[in-house]
Amino acid sequence: MHIHIKIIGFLFIALALIHVIFPKYFNWQKELKSLSLMNRQMMVIHTFFIAFTVFLMGLLCITSAHELIETNLGRKVALGFGIFWTVRFFIQLFGYSKDLWKGKKMETTVHILFSLFWFYISVVFLTTYFK
Repeated sequence: MHIHIKIIGFLFIALALIHVIFPKYFNWQKELKSLSLMNRQMMVIHTFFIAFTVFLMGLLCITSAHELIETNLGRKVALGFGIFWTVRFFIQLFGYSKDLWKGKKMETTVHILFSLFWFYISVVFLTTYFK
């Protein structure tokens, strides 16, 4: 299980770093222009903090895999992470419209990969707690 927690840690750090390209990739300068200043800044600031939180989760997994697996507090943190990422998994399946990805090769591939990613993370963290 230690190796899975560490793998997830590195994947979380990669995911956090990918957020850097979001504004350009999703053309936020144009797309968010119609929003009020408050909504535009909330979008940017919340994206930063989501990335920062995922980055810190990654660091925790890399530096403290043993503690997450072997201590009562660590297992409770793993349970919290497991619940969080399980909810994220279901949002991936049911929260996004199929129109965003269905029939589009790259978007469908990304949808499937992230669905598998969220499922993997959920299983690892929940297994860590319930083992």
